[in-house]
Amino acid sequence: MIVHAPYARMLGIRTVAGEAGAATLMMPAAPSLEGRAGFLYGGVIASLLELACLEAVAQESGHPRPKPINMSFDFLRGGMMIDSYAQARLVRVGRQVVNIDAICWQTDREKPVAIGRMHLLLD
Repeated sequence: MIVHAPYARMLGIRTVAGEAGAATLMMPAAPSLEGRAGFLYGGVIASLLELACLEAVAQESGHPRPKPINMSFDFLRGGMMIDSYAQARLVRVGRQVVNIDAICWQTDREKPVAIGRMHLLLD
């Protein structure tokens, strides 16, 4: 769903199989995504987390166009120029607001590159 958005296509993001009840996306490394030498630009890591959150909402609650209230990302280590994965899970779905947690990793899910939280207003 969200992987068909122009920005997601530009980043090369695609859906991959993951845990039940969670949306998992993969972003292949590309020279155009490099920030400082040898590392992914932090903005594309944050974008991967955001898109995973939006995908989780679309898959789990059926709301294709929620409106962001706020986003928070914690960068835990530098993202190397290798494929990156993000998984998002709905924490709470209220009548108007949904809370989502996301994690981004590369080779080892137990060593995250970044984590994120997002709150979205449902239509």
